[in-house]
Amino acid sequence: MNLKIERTAYGLILAPLAPLAGLLTAWWAAYIFLPEFWIPYVALSGLLLGVTADWLLLKKLVERASRLKTVFWAAVFLFYSTGVFGMFMGVPIFNALLALPAGFVTASKLAEQKANPVSVRRASGRTAWFTSGILLLVCGASAFVALASSSTASDLQGMLGLGFEVTRGMITGLIVLGGLALLGFNWILTFLSSRLAYRLLQRYA
Repeated sequence: MNLKIERTAYGLILAPLAPLAGLLTAWWAAYIFLPEFWIPYVALSGLLLGVTADWLLLKKLVERASRLKTVFWAAVFLFYSTGVFGMFMGVPIFNALLALPAGFVTASKLAEQKANPVSVRRASGRTAWFTSGILLLVCGASAFVALASSSTASDLQGMLGLGFEVTRGMITGLIVLGGLALLGFNWILTFLSSRLAYRLLQRYA
């Protein structure tokens, strides 16, 4: 890997992994097994352990990032998908933005392989279907939470300042239509980001 843009992008994608994983693992382990007093201290220890792992390993990982197997990047995508879903309390809109780093990773691997245009198009399509499949699961989980909660209707009325009662049918219609639109947007964003990133990397190779 020679391009500064690739090293920077991979650094931004990979750097948060170990600290976040360390923090969350330590937090939940302390929550389950230890008294409440110890939770922040154990969580902080997990975060520091992750930062230490970055300090020791991140540079080497970034240098070989474009040669890492697809299963590794799929796991990274799943990790971030879960984190974004939890951070935004089940609202799946922001999960679609993960299409951008997914497209870039695909493009970088294709550039490393010096792929031809047909291979680029096919790989971009496969990545788009993968991210859309994960987003479909996220949308399904979000829909379950929304339909299971008795406060969803009142939350929507208050949030949007609606002067009429929101019915369950309206919520279902919003979930279906909004979900389909979001999935289509995600597919297009993944496909285009992969194609455009590949052209950029080829231009400055």
